[in-house]
Amino acid sequence: MITNLHIKNIGIIEDLEIDFNNGLNVLTGETGAGKTLIIGSLGIISGGRFSKEMIRKGETNSYVELCMYEPESDYSIDGNIIISREINNNGRNMCKINGRMVTVNELKDFMSKFIEIHGQNDNQNLFDIKEHQKYLDGFIGEKIDILKKEYLDYYNRYNEINKELKENFGDDKERQRKIDLLRYQIKEIDVANLKEAEEDELEEKRKTILNTEKIAQSLNEADLAIGENTIDLLSTSIRALEKIEQIDKKYEQTVSSLKSVYYELQEISKDISNYKEDMYFDEEERNEIEERLDLIYDLKRKYGNSIKEILEYNEEVKKEIDKIENLEERNNNLKKEKEEIKSKMNEIAIQIHKLRKDNAIKLSSEINKNLQDLEMKNAKINIHVDYIEDEFYSTGKDKIEIFISTNLGEDEKELSKIASGGEMSRVMLAIKAVLANIDEMPILVFDEIDTGISGKAANKVAEKLSKIAKKHQVLCISHLPNIAAIADYNYFISKNVKNERTNTNIKLLNENEVINEIARISSGEINDATIKYATELRNKKAC
Repeated sequence: MITNLHIKNIGIIEDLEIDFNNGLNVLTGETGAGKTLIIGSLGIISGGRFSKEMIRKGETNSYVELCMYEPESDYSIDGNIIISREINNNGRNMCKINGRMVTVNELKDFMSKFIEIHGQNDNQNLFDIKEHQKYLDGFIGEKIDILKKEYLDYYNRYNEINKELKENFGDDKERQRKIDLLRYQIKEIDVANLKEAEEDELEEKRKTILNTEKIAQSLNEADLAIGENTIDLLSTSIRALEKIEQIDKKYEQTVSSLKSVYYELQEISKDISNYKEDMYFDEEERNEIEERLDLIYDLKRKYGNSIKEILEYNEEVKKEIDKIENLEERNNNLKKEKEEIKSKMNEIAIQIHKLRKDNAIKLSSEINKNLQDLEMKNAKINIHVDYIEDEFYSTGKDKIEIFISTNLGEDEKELSKIASGGEMSRVMLAIKAVLANIDEMPILVFDEIDTGISGKAANKVAEKLSKIAKKHQVLCISHLPNIAAIADYNYFISKNVKNERTNTNIKLLNENEVINEIARISSGEINDATIKYATELRNKKAC
């Protein structure tokens, strides 16, 4: 349940803190005092939309903090959960759950497990078809839970088999397509007849061919520079020094060094001459090299970053084909199991459908009785349970949706097509009244659910709210004395002007103040007659 709500800088609310209690909390007060802003703040902290125009004039941000006591929740710390949301005028949101930052969507998902808000513009759960199934299945109770659990076990195994078959190419066409693709890849690589080192060799040849002219010019320059004259001059130098090499050891060493240079230069000159003779340019060879390299680049783009990786991929593909071709027996066993499971699922789904179909009539009837009490005498709820033959869902094969006709002679239509927020609130109240003992939502908020009703209908609304509040915490804004009289806790919302600014205030009323407030909203005046009437209404609560 909500234990505390703290609101800052939203509309005319400057800084407001409210302690709520278990049971039925009714908020009454002056028109325009900020009651709807309080409910709107609950919507904001529940992940709802927020317009920066809602930020109090002159402030840069708004802030809402909510403390809930939910001892059985995994998120609670000593039973408490603290949720906060700060919104700045630049549009930046900061949401936290027990101090941990979360996104708005995470906040919305989290709060949807704890609080439902029903008012003029907030009935999203009633529009959600998934919720319609929850209402019906909750009404049926344990009997359908047992069937759904048995069905879900089969459903999970059914999905596991489908996943494995997909991974195993269990579909014959898919398997054949995969094998054809893999064989094409093998053929493409095999035909290329790749060698691991050939790319480097081809790149070297390509580089040489592209630089033929430059190489030839450089070789000629080198050949001319060395020439026969250079070698002859070295030979002359050697013969001259040989004449004195016996005189001193150093001359002998110099002769030896010159001879080494002479012989080496002869070899170099011979190599350069051979290089020149080997130089040629073949356009056809260059084209062949370019085509071969293009083929290698294309295969690398498809199958690996190097020839080695391409050849390794080729071996892996051959193994995969062998694996796929040998999966047939496993896939056949899985397909057989799948058909058996489908048969079981269909059997259980039919039982679930029959149970839902029968109870949809009962639940519709119960809701319609409540709608009669709530001054919607011409309204008729009809819960559709349609069996979807070719589809399996996690909860059976049914599509469940609540339809309504609000006036005699009109066709029934989806709940979302109802224009009136007040009607939607009363439809939700009628549903919640029927499901009060089984609904797991801990906190229910009703904003002006009494719009457009009075008299006997007002008493019925009060009775139903009181019934729901025995199993849930209920927060309700009301203008009816009948509802204020049956509240467990009454809050009075007012506004005052301070320093030329309007501010919202809230007060938890004591018993005497409750009587006065009931008297005020019953006729607009507090006098002996209205006090007596208020006391009588209040005394009925104790009965």
